[in-house]
This record gives sequence, structure tokens and C-alpha cells, in this order.
Amino acid sequence: MTRPLARRLEPDVLLRAYASGIFPMAERADSEEVFWVEPRRRGVLPLDGFHLSRSLARTLRQERFTFTVDAAFDRVLAACAEPAPGRSETWINPLIADAYRDLNRIGHAHSIEAWAADGSLGGGLYGVRLGGAFFGESMFTRVTDGSKAALAALVARLRVGGFTLLDTQFLTGHLASFGAVEVSARAYRGMLGEALDVDGDFFALDGADAAAPAGRPTTTVSGPLSGKRIAQLLTQIS
Repeated sequence: MTRPLARRLEPDVLLRAYASGIFPMAERADSEEVFWVEPRRRGVLPLDGFHLSRSLARTLRQERFTFTVDAAFDRVLAACAEPAPGRSETWINPLIADAYRDLNRIGHAHSIEAWAADGSLGGGLYGVRLGGAFFGESMFTRVTDGSKAALAALVARLRVGGFTLLDTQFLTGHLASFGAVEVSARAYRGMLGEALDVDGDFFALDGADAAAPAGRPTTTVSGPLSGKRIAQLLTQIS
């Protein structure tokens, strides 16, 4: 289901939209407007049902990646907007990009960076947080398992922080391989309402003093975390 087009996305409007179960998209990168979307069937990844495959666990333990938060938000956003195999067009237009940069500045949008051993940005993702909900927006990979590793790092962080909802918007075969499922709009609204009442701590994994509260400006807030640490956390909490 889509709703009327918007020409500007103020942070408070965007956050109210997420709290209501809708999110913005654009037709193409050069679109001058965005439209609101409320899927009839919603993709969610149950945090207690995340499937860590043997191959991904091995990749993490081999220290092929280290992980940071918000260390390269603009680079992750730009990479997510680039063409990729199976995706010649992007829904991230300048209006949307500017809006998420604003949310990042006030502490409601975050990126996870997966850095390869040579120091390059191997993959990553970004999304929005509200209460105990994280709304995954997009991910990218430049080396094998880059986005998969970033997703694993996100799930570990959300589990440690007491989050209850990871919204993937739509269900894809790729996400299903990690345990993502599809729920009705009604069921999703119930899950969302419960999650918004939770005081999720996105930076619990980094220590109590790692970041300013949501609503205040943030900069780089997370020191690198090793792949071994992420694998350990996912194994311990499973």
C-alpha cells in the first residue's frame, strides 16, 4: 500500500511515520519526490531466531572483518544507493539520503560497517531505531560475506541492547536464509507497538558511556569489534 507523495522529509515527520508502520521510498535515484509505503505483508527477522550458518560463523571467527557503528555513515549510505547485481535502480534519492543523514545526526539512524582485513569497507548496512525497534533500510557488500557479516553484527548488538523487533520491510530469499519471516500488517502493528514501549540500548555492547542518548548529536561512537566477539555473542545468546 502506498500513500501520497512527500517533497520534504523532516526528522520528526519521518520518526512519526516509522512509529505508525510506514516508511518512504523513491521511484529512482533522480526522483524529486518520495512516497509512503505500508506493506500488506511485512518482513521481520526474529532476533531469537537468527540463523548463523556454519560458513558465516567461520568467516567471523577467522577475523575477516572488524565492525564499527557510525564510523562511515555517509559512505554506507552512498554504497547502498549504488547499482548492484540484480538491482539497476535505487530507491534512495537525494531527499531520502538527506533525511537519513539528519536522523543520524540526532541519534536515530545508524550504520554498521564491516571492514575487511586490508582496511577497505567490505560491506555494511544502515537503518533507523526507535525504542526497542530497529528498521533495516538497506545493505551492501563489496567482498564476499560483507553484508552478511554486518547483519550478524547488527543482530548481536540488538540482542545485547534488549531490542525486540528487527524490521526488514520486505521478505527476500536472502533474508529468509537468516530466519526472516513474513507477517501480516495487523500482526506487525502489534509487534511494533510492543517494541516502541521498550527502551532499547543500541550502544550497550560498547559500554555505558559510548554514546549520547537518542535526540542528541553523535559522532563516531563505537570502537572496532572483532568478528570473534560477534560470533561469541551470537552463540552465547542463542
